[in-house]
Amino acid sequence: MERLQGIRACVFDAYGTLFDVHAPMRKLAPEIGEKAEEISKLWRQKQLEYSWLRSLMGVHADFWHVTGEALDYALEQHGVDEPGLKDEIMALYLKLDAYPEVVEALEAVKARSKLTAILSNGSPAMLDAAVRHAGLEKLFNMVLSVEDVGIYKPSRRVYRHAMQKLQIHDAPSICFVSANTWDAQGAAQFGFQSVRVDRFGLKDDRIPGKPAAMIKDLSALAALV
Repeated sequence: MERLQGIRACVFDAYGTLFDVHAPMRKLAPEIGEKAEEISKLWRQKQLEYSWLRSLMGVHADFWHVTGEALDYALEQHGVDEPGLKDEIMALYLKLDAYPEVVEALEAVKARSKLTAILSNGSPAMLDAAVRHAGLEKLFNMVLSVEDVGIYKPSRRVYRHAMQKLQIHDAPSICFVSANTWDAQGAAQFGFQSVRVDRFGLKDDRIPGKPAAMIKDLSALAALV
């Protein structure tokens, strides 16, 4: 795999890329039962759909609110109405597990003297909680939320916000890393050198933007930059 040229910073998506969004449902599967996996998938699907729909409608709400509404939908769709369960699940979302290779991979990127940042749909409070829980505080130069611009990825305004904050004025100098196809492709269309982490065995979406590289997990990233 060819090394990416001219990279000054690596900017990471958070949910699904650094943090395992399905961890809460796995932990509560004994309580929820056999529906847990399907509920988790629908929750994630609706979480993303609601972020895009709100962006198109011009009716923004932060990701904590959107995540809660998506969970309400998923639980109701599957006929789950256990008192206190939603609050328990949401609390776990603030303590998501990082994928096993994340710390070592970030250390390797930092060792190559690259700036590192998170650029996420998550609200600042959500991201702060997740980063602290995973012990990643010292591995990022900055953690950026879409709340600063009031619209969700893949809006170009969000990717431009990362450039402004990093004070990098040449988009190809940024390596953007995401396990979400639409995000990796949106960033590529914007002009970043995008790397898609193929955690879920998905094909590229039929939308504009072609990632510069695809890797199985983050352990392969440092060799690219």
